[in-house]
Formats: sequence, structure tokens, C-alpha cells
Amino acid sequence: MPDALSLDPPEARVIDADVERAFAEDLGHGDATADLLPIDAIATAALTCREDAVIAGIPWFDACFRKLDADVAIDWHVRDGDRVTAGSVICRLRGRARALVSAERSALNFLQLLSGTATATAAYVAAVAGTGVRVLDTRKTVPGLRLAQKYAVRCGGGHNHRIGLFDAILIKENHIAAAGGIESAVAAARQLHPGLLLEIEVETLDELRRAIDAGVDRIMLDNFTPAMMADAVACTAGRVPLEISGNVDLETIGVYARTGVDFISVGALTKHVRAVDLSLRLQLSP
Repeated sequence: MPDALSLDPPEARVIDADVERAFAEDLGHGDATADLLPIDAIATAALTCREDAVIAGIPWFDACFRKLDADVAIDWHVRDGDRVTAGSVICRLRGRARALVSAERSALNFLQLLSGTATATAAYVAAVAGTGVRVLDTRKTVPGLRLAQKYAVRCGGGHNHRIGLFDAILIKENHIAAAGGIESAVAAARQLHPGLLLEIEVETLDELRRAIDAGVDRIMLDNFTPAMMADAVACTAGRVPLEISGNVDLETIGVYARTGVDFISVGALTKHVRAVDLSLRLQLSP
């Protein structure tokens, strides 16, 4: 399991807002099917993970049920960041039957998506084991769920890049062209936002050298070949951390990691997510 200190979820207000949006689109003005159940009926439920996975999203799952039944009992057998095997019962619930059936879909949507993100991240992290490379996420996230997915990346052993456009500077080719060159772009960024991490994307070794001389905090190697990456590592000689981006998948990441770079950012962690297969089965209590 990753370092527990890295697994703090977003603030409760963020999770509550995510759940509010989910309920607004799913429940609307009420669950017409749940009205068939006796209003005072109590049910139990078992949550099973049907495949090997890394679990993430428990705070969102819990918030869905507690929003409809503040007294629901939720007994987790795992924590976020834990790896489970197919067929594992990972949680049991007891509460009002109407609340359990009404919250089920939204709760599972959060848990299966975020567990999918964590599971994919864990596979990429395993592929670079022993190299010292940190696997980073990107801004290619599901709209409205960025903080949730970035939390799930941490659950899978990955690390977060910038959260958005506000907390770090990443100068890319269009910024360089508009600013009149690497040196001009870096100087302007330092003047305007001196406290932010400053990263620049380069496409050639010449641009790499200019970026180093300009005094940036990190350099992104965009679509470099492995041979070019190795040359970039030698040229940089540890003066500036190097990040790889572009054409990264499970087949290539190990090769890239062995070139000696420091970070590899992978859009697929949050963009190409396959939901984990979960099943929640309810049973009315006597």
C-alpha cells in the first residue's frame, strides 16, 4: 500500500459536491422504483469485487449512502490503496432498504471509476519498479472529478502533476512561440509568478540546453525517442529534473524509465479508465 500520508482524500465539501451532482442526474426528484419498498424496511448488502483490483473511492461511496440514510452501518474490510483479489467481499452495509437501492448506482459509479484509475496506476508503477522514476498523472481527467481521480492515482502509488492551470507553470510550444522564444517565456513566467514551479516542454536537444540555461525547475521531453532521452539525461547531468511525456503505455514505460529520467507523465491513468467490476447484492432483514 502507498504511504498513508499521501492518501488524504479531498475535503469533505468537495466529496459532498461530487455526490450532489451525481444524485442530481440520477435521482432527480426521487426514485420511483424504490417507492415500491416498505418505507421502514431494513436491508443488508454485501459488496463484492469481481476482479483483481486496487481499491479507491471509499469516501465517495460512503457519502452516497450516508446522504440518504445518516444511520447506515458500513463495515469495510479494506482501505483505499489496498489490493484485492477477484471474488473478495470488501464491504457490508445495513440500513434503510430504500436508501440502499437509491444510492447504489451513484456509489458504485464512484468506486468503480476511481478503483479503475488506481488499478491502472498500480500497473504503470509496477512497470517502472526499481528505476526510481515517479509516475505522474495529467490534466486529462473526467470533467468535474479531477480531485477524485488524482486521489485515486495516489492510491495506486502514483504522484500528482499540477492540479490545474493555477498551481504550476508549464510552458509549451504555443507559449514559446507567442512569447518570442524560450528565454523570453521563462523570464516572463518568473516575473509574473515567482512562487510557482516552472516547467518547460522541449522538442530537441538544442531547446533542452537553452531551457537549462534559462533556469527552469523541470523540463518535459516531448515525444523524444529512447536514444534522445538518454542523450538528454547525459546533457542535463542532474542539473534539472527531466520528465517524459507522449507515447507512453505499459509496453514503452519501462524502456523510457531505464533512460535515467526522473518523471514520466501518463494521460492514460485518468483518460483511458476501465471501470472495475463490482457487485452490490441486497437482502431484506427480517
